[in-house]
Amino acid sequence: MNLLVQTDPRPEAMADVPGVCELPLTRAVVQYRDVHETEPAGGRIQDIGLALVLEGRYASSAEVVDLGSADVKVLDLSAELVVLDWAYDPTLEHAQTLARVAAAKNDRSELTRFCFRMGLQILERLGYGPLTRPSLLRVGFRDICRDLDLHEGTSVRVAVGGDRVLRIHMDYDSNALVLRSPSPDVDTVVEEAVLEAFPSGDLRRLALGSGAGGGGGGYQMRFPLPVDVSEARGELTEIRTGLSRLLSRFEPDRFRAVNRLVSTFGHRETLARLRFREPTYRYPRVSRVAEPATVH
Repeated sequence: MNLLVQTDPRPEAMADVPGVCELPLTRAVVQYRDVHETEPAGGRIQDIGLALVLEGRYASSAEVVDLGSADVKVLDLSAELVVLDWAYDPTLEHAQTLARVAAAKNDRSELTRFCFRMGLQILERLGYGPLTRPSLLRVGFRDICRDLDLHEGTSVRVAVGGDRVLRIHMDYDSNALVLRSPSPDVDTVVEEAVLEAFPSGDLRRLALGSGAGGGGGGYQMRFPLPVDVSEARGELTEIRTGLSRLLSRFEPDRFRAVNRLVSTFGHRETLARLRFREPTYRYPRVSRVAEPATVH
């Protein structure tokens, strides 16, 4: 009797896609997000999610400096990696020197100016596209949060009554606002307010349940994908207007105070400072032609 024994010639340890990066990343300009760190959803207000790798011999423990906050942090870039650019060796050495001086003097002002200027120059040179869109949206949404609700997180908080606070951050990859509520129950008042604040958006419920311990609930407000920077800026303007409407409805006193400040100093719009290449194609909107009435 012959027994046919089948063996896998390639054990799991030798899988074709192990999911681990072994590329030295020193000098790389990388894009990172929530999966790489433990910050609140949406990220910290100072960060822009774009970083220069100061020491990346091992991708799983890369020392980087965020090009918005100039904070030096360690990220695990071994499993998910987006490299947007590479810095020259003199640029890297200058950034490392500024980081050491900032740590010694406990003053990051010079490092912050250098990093943010570098980050904007990289985004400007690369232009608007699928890879840079999340970073550009994050920079734009950060401006909105600084104007409407400046705190440690890149989000806007709205008190909707009854000790309930709606925390709103942006999912930069999905091009959607995420509105998180501590209660898992459906709130028709909030739903109506959000629909009125964002009339062109697509509102979806998130993880809503009636049982205890549901972990809260919320909504996702989806927007059409912007194909160029002008559409992205238009979408951010729509988001700013919608969030202002929510503040005006639920916290009128706070809205008036914020509105006075913005009216006096003007709202932040970092993306307006960037000069992108003109797009090769333009996409004028095509309107539906009304069909002539049929006479019977």
